[in-house]
Amino acid sequence: MPLIRTPNIPDHDGFYEELIDAQRDLTDEQAEMFVAKLALILANHVGDRAILSEAIRLARDNSLAARP
Repeated sequence: MPLIRTPNIPDHDGFYEELIDAQRDLTDEQAEMFVAKLALILANHVGDRAILSEAIRLARDNSLAARP
């Protein structure tokens, strides 16, 4: 199964709001730890190494392209 690259989250606005609210009142360090833990929890759920490798490459390439 390939990595889904099109919007796939029902109520994406509600999800985004929940994600932001979960980080409210956290320090920058706690917020970074939260995001890292969430990524690992979701990666464990996905489990497919090929999908995870593709997602890592996509996120890295996107992050590098966003640099000034």
